[in-house]
Amino acid sequence: MNRPYGAVDVAANLKGAVAKTATQKILVALAEKGELVQKTYGKMTFFVANQAKIETLPPERINALEAEYKAEDEENKAIAAQTKTLSNELAKIRGTPTNDELGSQIGELKTTISKRNEILAPLRSGAPLVSAEDIAKIDADWEKWRMEWTKRKKVFKTLWDLATDSLPPQDADILAEDLGIEFDTSEHVALEKGPLFVVNKNPLKRKR
Repeated sequence: MNRPYGAVDVAANLKGAVAKTATQKILVALAEKGELVQKTYGKMTFFVANQAKIETLPPERINALEAEYKAEDEENKAIAAQTKTLSNELAKIRGTPTNDELGSQIGELKTTISKRNEILAPLRSGAPLVSAEDIAKIDADWEKWRMEWTKRKKVFKTLWDLATDSLPPQDADILAEDLGIEFDTSEHVALEKGPLFVVNKNPLKRKR
């Protein structure tokens, strides 16, 4: 940049490659040769490029350089857009399965179709489905054991609360571990809140 610099600034820009004292001497020597102009402000000394030796470009040359820069910039933008398009196409090609992978996928699909056909075969042959009586029996068994599980859970909670009412939570946990008691997990809680545990409030409608 065409601005004044002190020896400290120059030494810092050189990342310590040249010591500050040596930098000061070099700048003074350049000033004595007329390459730089030395200016003193109080105890601070600054150096600036000799403006008389800076080449001044005519307006025509500046306009030509600006036009050249603009053309290069447009070309760079076009190349960047083309690169992006080619990169996207390359990503699609890389994401496309190979012939070997396609063969493996086709084989897996054929196996899946074969298994599905085996499942559908009894239905296509007219084999009887699960009867309404069987469904009713399964539903009754589920309701019976669901209610039994709910009752036992309530009994256990009542007894456990009585046994651990005076114990700190940590001691209660230790007692449960010693007794081998397993409490409901998050899966049990989710099941209990699920549709299988919804109580039918209209038994007449259920009988239909």
